[in-house]
Amino acid sequence: MNDTTPFRPMRRLKQELPREDCDRILHSAYRGFLSVIGDGGYPYTLPINFVYTDGKLYFHCAREGHKLDALRACDKACFTVIGDPVREPGDWWYHVNSVICFGHIRIIEDAAEALVHLKTLGAKYFPEGYDIEGDLAKNGPRAVVLELSLEHVTGKKVREK
Repeated sequence: MNDTTPFRPMRRLKQELPREDCDRILHSAYRGFLSVIGDGGYPYTLPINFVYTDGKLYFHCAREGHKLDALRACDKACFTVIGDPVREPGDWWYHVNSVICFGHIRIIEDAAEALVHLKTLGAKYFPEGYDIEGDLAKNGPRAVVLELSLEHVTGKKVREK
C-alpha cells in the first residue's frame, strides 16, 4: 500500500500471474464470489454467476435484497474466481490459479443496456437451443444488472503442496 493506491502489492511475486492470464481465467471461470460491505460493516460474500466482457464484470440479481442494499450504501466490491485445478505430470498436488478483482459496482438503470448484458449472461449459462429471448421476455423485467468496473486485478498461481 502507498499514498496513491489503496491496493497492496503481491507479497509472493513469483506466484503472480500476468494480466493476460487473469483475463483468460475471468473469461473461462464458471462462477465466482462477490464480496460487498454488508450490514453492520460485516463482509457479505456470495457465490454468483457472471460474465466478463470488455474489461468489466456483469452480474444479475433480484430487484431487492442484501446485495443491493449493501451496494446502495457503498459501491466498492471485490470479486474472486478460482480456475480449475490442474495436476501437472509427476505431481500428486494441484496447481490452482485465482484472480481477485477490486472495483466499483453500478446498477445499470437503462433497460436496453441491461438487456444486452442479460443476453450475454444467458449465452454463457443457458444450454444450446434454450429460448433465451423467451426467458428474457418473461423474467428480464424482474432482473437487475450490475456492472463491476475494475480498478485493480491480481492473479496468483498456487501449488497446493
